[in-house]
Amino acid sequence: MLRRIGDKIINPQKIHKVIDEVLEMRVRGLSQQEIANRVGIDRTVISRLETLGEVRKGGRIALIGFPIKNCDELAAMARQEGVDYCLLLSEKERWDFVESKSGVELFNTIMEIIGTLRSYDLVIIICSNMRIKLIEALLDKDVIGVQIGESPINEDKYVKPESIRAIIRQLHF
Repeated sequence: MLRRIGDKIINPQKIHKVIDEVLEMRVRGLSQQEIANRVGIDRTVISRLETLGEVRKGGRIALIGFPIKNCDELAAMARQEGVDYCLLLSEKERWDFVESKSGVELFNTIMEIIGTLRSYDLVIIICSNMRIKLIEALLDKDVIGVQIGESPINEDKYVKPESIRAIIRQLHF
């Protein structure tokens, strides 16, 4: 829908398209000045756009947890907070994950997940006390454990999204 501002007719879709292109170029590593020269705007406009859209500063965060009752709710909160990697499973999903793979496939998949987690600056893990200790030992980086019970946990646990959001917002690294 076009908008009239004084004697100008403005196409908001055109503005959104340029902003998307600018952000995509920034993700690919171009500097603000390089993009400003390509798009024909001032570099400070790009800087201010980034400031307007900034969710948080800091390193890359991974969030994993199981068995979680409200996976979708937590995943939505994680997206809102800019969490870079999210793996949340209910008890049923956890068993389906294990039972759907051969021993070698399961081993390889778990090793891939561990490798992926090692590429993040910080890992938040929501699970039993035993799993938290195991993940801390496997990853040589900062791990924040959120214990939802004593091991073994055999049923889904509800996790308050606001409690995890509060942890994420306190991070300054």
